[in-house]
Amino acid sequence: MIRGLGLAAALVLAGLLPAQAQGYAEAEGGLVRWLDKLTGETGDLELQRGQSASNGRLTIQLDACRYPQDNPAAEAEAHLTIVDSSREGPVFTGWMLASSPALSAMDHPRYDVWVLRCLVPGYAPPDTAEDPAATSDGEGP
Repeated sequence: MIRGLGLAAALVLAGLLPAQAQGYAEAEGGLVRWLDKLTGETGDLELQRGQSASNGRLTIQLDACRYPQDNPAAEAEAHLTIVDSSREGPVFTGWMLASSPALSAMDHPRYDVWVLRCLVPGYAPPDTAEDPAATSDGEGP
């Protein structure tokens, strides 16, 4: 990455984002998912800006979360600080993009962490889970 440029500017230069200007808004919080690769356990953390939560050896802090003003569902980018209690200093500090988690991934042998979305007042993401009652009667769709 080119020093001195923000993540969005570096992505524009790399051809991964369009160059048009887009206004971003700061969210009060964000939704983060973690995975323990050893046990297969996963969980979602709803964090407010500046809040941290611990799971296993990890402490995940949401420093900021922002989203496009005109389309909250389009993208979320969150600044996270992640500490492993068995190591010195943070194991990750930086921006993660919800749509491209591998672009700025945490490199950890046991845990994965990624951003799902920002918490935007008045916005609810579409529910993608199937209703079990709709399929339990034995009849087809």
